[in-house]
Amino acid sequence: MKIDETTARYLASLSNITLSDADLKNLTADLEKIIDYIGELGELDTAGVEPTYQVTGLANVWRADEIKPQLAREKLLKLAPARVSHAVRVPKVL
Repeated sequence: MKIDETTARYLASLSNITLSDADLKNLTADLEKIIDYIGELGELDTAGVEPTYQVTGLANVWRADEIKPQLAREKLLKLAPARVSHAVRVPKVL
């Protein structure tokens, strides 16, 4: 696939990168090499290869999602500088 400088400039602008003309030419060449390499990978025969999802042997450790309050609500409300009934009062933010 051929990448032109217009496409490379557009990709750079999406990334909010300002490039000199020399950098733009280098980026264009690098993008072409990357896309060509991906194309080569797509040509490989992977019919007998099983997908690899995990190579480290690590597994997720699941636990129950339980809420465990550390302090009673009343004790926490007593620490607040201002409160209204059962809630902490905070200044308005507009």
